[in-house]
Amino acid sequence: MAGFEDHFSGHAPDYAQARPGYPSQVFTWLAAQAPSTRQAWDAGCGNGQASVGLAVHFDRVHASDPSAEQIASAQSHPRIDYRVEPAEACSLDAASADLVTVAQAYHWFDAPAFCAEVRRVLRPGGVVALWSYAKSRVLPEVDRLFDRLHDQILEPDWPEGRNHVLDRYARLPFPFDPVTPPTVAMVECWTADEYLAYLRSWSASQRQWRRTGVDPVAVVENEMRRAWGEPGTRREVEWPLHLLVGRR
Repeated sequence: MAGFEDHFSGHAPDYAQARPGYPSQVFTWLAAQAPSTRQAWDAGCGNGQASVGLAVHFDRVHASDPSAEQIASAQSHPRIDYRVEPAEACSLDAASADLVTVAQAYHWFDAPAFCAEVRRVLRPGGVVALWSYAKSRVLPEVDRLFDRLHDQILEPDWPEGRNHVLDRYARLPFPFDPVTPPTVAMVECWTADEYLAYLRSWSASQRQWRRTGVDPVAVVENEMRRAWGEPGTRREVEWPLHLLVGRR
């Protein structure tokens, strides 16, 4: 795809292992909103986290991503067809999908072109759902270090689209009839090792590491481990999930 900026392929396997999972109630609710459960399209599917959740409810899931490396790291499932293709040029037939989802990726798309493709691919009455998450919360002491890493240390290395996640897609087009979503949060029970692996999976962390030769997460790691507690301690990590849902 012309203009495609690949922020994750260089560490696709690590990215797949370090990402938090999406709540099952999101997929249950979306399936109930769709006109049928014959086919869903998961655009910008990455490693297939959302695709697998959709496959519980839909007969077929078309999961697409422009990164061959991400698709190679995706979770296999008999109901999922993975394709290396851009979100703006889907190989599905017109009016063939009941649901289109984009999990943590809409801010990387050519939004007007993608929205036009969604209108082509969705059946009448079909649903499109975009979701994103930004800052996690654990403990005040951990959150303070998280904010230092996210807002200060990594500030020069965040890709341009990151600002759209922070402002909850308020400045991106969404030409669909709005549907009010439920209030949902992503929650994981992680050790400090797992949390630090998540921080290192960020595109900005990887970019700064390559650019400077210094691991930016290491700057806060020792303090964060002390704030976390004894080695092996599991703590609840929560990310508010922003859902933007509409109907064709």
